Amino acid sequence: MTMQTLLNQQTAKSEQALNAIAHMPTKSLSVLMDDDFSRSLTDADFMRIAVLLAQKSYEEGGCPIGAVIVENSSKQIVGKGHNTLVQDNHPYSHGETSAIRDAGRLDFSQTTLYTSLSPCVVCATLLYMRGFSRVVVGDITNACGTETLLREKGIQVDILQDQQGIALYAGFRSEKPEQDLEDWQGLSAVINPTANG
Repeated sequence: MTMQTLLNQQTAKSEQALNAIAHMPTKSLSVLMDDDFSRSLTDADFMRIAVLLAQKSYEEGGCPIGAVIVENSSKQIVGKGHNTLVQDNHPYSHGETSAIRDAGRLDFSQTTLYTSLSPCVVCATLLYMRGFSRVVVGDITNACGTETLLREKGIQVDILQDQQGIALYAGFRSEKPEQDLEDWQGLSAVINPTANG
């Protein structure tokens, strides 16, 4: 007997469907969606999932940054994560690092990472150290700079500006500037802003 999934080739790719994908644990996604539904997802859909993860982080009191890792040939999501600097009290629980941790030990050269915000230098370094073949960035309005570094390391970088993600991060930055600064430069930058300036 074959198990029926909720999301299949007849299912519309609605915000509710993408939100369910964002919130369900990665290892359980095969219960939610079948292979045909996965293959139908586009770059914009994967970015929308990353932004929904960013929204989840924001609602938890964290920095609104999300990331999704997709296996290139099957288009299966193999890792997801969101920034949990505040929630986990951990200085490098960024969206990208959380998604990589969720994916585990994989050959990342066969994957694409979708991130709702331009990666910091530490995350960009991890992306090329782990051999990612492609990175799609959803916001270079609020942060940018590591795209050149990633390209120099042989990673294909595509920009897919997501307006909802851009607005979410801009609102967060104006609402919680110290938390934004801590996420990018550490607590020392908040305590003594002239030292890192």
